[in-house]
Amino acid sequence: MKKILVVEDDMVQQKHICSVLASCGVEVVVANDGKQGLEKAKSEQPDLVFMDIVMPEMDGYSACRQITNDDETKEIPVVIVSSKHEEADKVWAQLQGAAAMVAKPFTEADLMAQIEALT
Repeated sequence: MKKILVVEDDMVQQKHICSVLASCGVEVVVANDGKQGLEKAKSEQPDLVFMDIVMPEMDGYSACRQITNDDETKEIPVVIVSSKHEEADKVWAQLQGAAAMVAKPFTEADLMAQIEALT
């Protein structure tokens, strides 16, 4: 079974992502902001992280950068899931270490494609 960390502060979006992932039989771990996401990435060692950008405490870019630069978590791929999907956002996400980016609104197939490609 794969373990996926969902870092999302919007409860509607969080629930949507989690329901899609649960229907695929993966174990889902949830964090409500970037700081909590960073902590859970270290403690839970997920196979993949789906990360929002705009969040309180620590934004997704900062959390992604810290996850992908830390020796304990650098092997965990981070996929940015955000409504911010201009070309500059994609480039910045890659510079922070993100493996991919999924635009909101997303489909179940969008998430599944990332799981298949990165785990």
